[in-house]
Amino acid sequence: MTVETKANLSEKSIQNLQDLIQINIDSINGLKDAAEGVNDDRVENLFRDVLAERASFALELQVYVEWNKERAIVSQSLAGRVHQLWMDVRSKLNGGDPYVILIEAERGEDSIKAAYEHALSDNPASAVGDVLHQQLTIVKSGHDRIRDMRDLYAKK
Repeated sequence: MTVETKANLSEKSIQNLQDLIQINIDSINGLKDAAEGVNDDRVENLFRDVLAERASFALELQVYVEWNKERAIVSQSLAGRVHQLWMDVRSKLNGGDPYVILIEAERGEDSIKAAYEHALSDNPASAVGDVLHQQLTIVKSGHDRIRDMRDLYAKK
């Protein structure tokens, strides 16, 4: 039995990284569209801040996949495109209402948070567990900022 290192990851660890890369890419695209479709500078800036975090996470995870001589995912998933389309439709139907867009963005944040939690519980001994824990902490913070902004706009 070989010990897993960051440059010698198990198939399970690589698959979990690929899944997280995918959901980060989906998040980037969804938040970018949301930022462009919202009629509020504060919400737009929040989305752009969070999508920048997601972009750095995807790049970091792609490096680990490639160190392991695998091709990292680089494009959005079908599910991500469907959610992005749904956000676009809701945004247009509601005239860029920040509250409506924040509702959908928070739903996406629930998904990315759950994906990280699943990856960590699915393979707790992974050599990249420390990286995933660090990213999850920031993902939870982004989720909470979007949720809190949503709650603030619900009262308007």
